[in-house]
Amino acid sequence: MSKKMSIHDLYKMKEAREKIAWLTSYDYPTAQFAEAAGMEMILVGDSLGMCVYGYKSTVPVTMDTCIRHSDAVRRGAPDTFVVGDMPFLSYQASDEQAVMNAGRFLKEADVDAIKLEGGIRVASRIQAITNAGINVIGHIGLTPQSSGQLGGHKAQGRTAEDAQMVIRDAQAVQEAGAKMLLVEAVPPEVTSCIWNSLKIPVLGIGAGVNCDGQLLIVSDLIGQFQAFTPKFVKKYCNMAEIVTNAMKSYVADVKDSRFPGDEHIYKMIAGEEEKLNNLLRI
Repeated sequence: MSKKMSIHDLYKMKEAREKIAWLTSYDYPTAQFAEAAGMEMILVGDSLGMCVYGYKSTVPVTMDTCIRHSDAVRRGAPDTFVVGDMPFLSYQASDEQAVMNAGRFLKEADVDAIKLEGGIRVASRIQAITNAGINVIGHIGLTPQSSGQLGGHKAQGRTAEDAQMVIRDAQAVQEAGAKMLLVEAVPPEVTSCIWNSLKIPVLGIGAGVNCDGQLLIVSDLIGQFQAFTPKFVKKYCNMAEIVTNAMKSYVADVKDSRFPGDEHIYKMIAGEEEKLNNLLRI
């Protein structure tokens, strides 16, 4: 029997300097693939708004949508550490709102932790959720929900002053009680500084190798999302090309009557076709 991944296992990996592999997933079959591949963590990211529903940003995503997808992922990956992503306006209004919505992820989707964006400005939210007994993962640097204030989806911490603010956000996240931290789209020098100064696991996406592990969006990793490709993405296959070519072959087979073939059809039991013909003559 396989062992369920826990927060303690992830801390042991940090202590042993064993890298943590983290991937987004939004559905049951992809979660199955991720667990079979040996992924330690799955994030049911609000990026599903763009990758699954075709929104221009993550802003339209709701709590109900995130929970429905988290529930499917949990069924697909029962032994993986699953993280529910707090969508826009699910925690910004108050500590009480943040706790209630974080709790919904545990009650309705059986996740192991929640993630929310922001550093200093959400410290009280992190503390309140943590005090309710829920594992929290902070998210700093490029925070897509507030990308409008950041001037778009741009790297953060590229000047000394901006880097100092990112580092302060990281410290605030740890001090508020978060169990882990995700750092997105910052120079590796900044990530390294954060990694060396914090005790909690620090994970990166577009933040260099000097941290405890890496996250990628599955739709980028497999070449499924076509709108744009961030600089930090490595495509491990091109699903868009593979699937499109497969569909083109199907269309051609249908047009030329090559599909279905004899191997794809159900045949009548021997002798029954003659009986049917006799019945139709009556």
